[in-house]
Amino acid sequence: MAEYPTSFDKDDLLKCSRGELFGEGNAQLPAPPMLMMDRITDISGDGGLHGKGHVVAEFDITPDLWFFDCHFPNNPIMPGCLGLDGLWQLTGFNLGWRGWQGRGYALGVGEVKLTGMVRPDRKMLTYKVDFTKAIQTRRLTMGVANGIVEADGEVIYQVTDMKVALSES
Repeated sequence: MAEYPTSFDKDDLLKCSRGELFGEGNAQLPAPPMLMMDRITDISGDGGLHGKGHVVAEFDITPDLWFFDCHFPNNPIMPGCLGLDGLWQLTGFNLGWRGWQGRGYALGVGEVKLTGMVRPDRKMLTYKVDFTKAIQTRRLTMGVANGIVEADGEVIYQVTDMKVALSES
């Protein structure tokens, strides 16, 4: 496992979006406005419920976020797909954090449950990713994880079997 810290601030995440954290051609976060977190508060390769790794991250919610103006006018709600994308982003980040090589790609998700909404009056989202598998062979580098998104401590999204792979092509 590579030697990276177990927490990252916004500047670190922006470095990752520019390809400066894990190296050119390796796991990379999207740049704002698609970067769906402000900090990673904890990450491991052997923690979590299954002992296969985990990530915990936070995203500050403010009324001026870009998606509130367009989704929907006069009824602002963060699109649920952005919460799912944040979980995928963190799954790929964990693979890069392990020192595994290649660019990250979301491959799919088993089940998604949206039981709440993110409106402009919310203050913070907390993402929790719990790996069930982390595979690195000659032919395949992939993470499989479950995740939840909490809004101000209330679970609003739950996903199972998120799959992210790293590919060197």
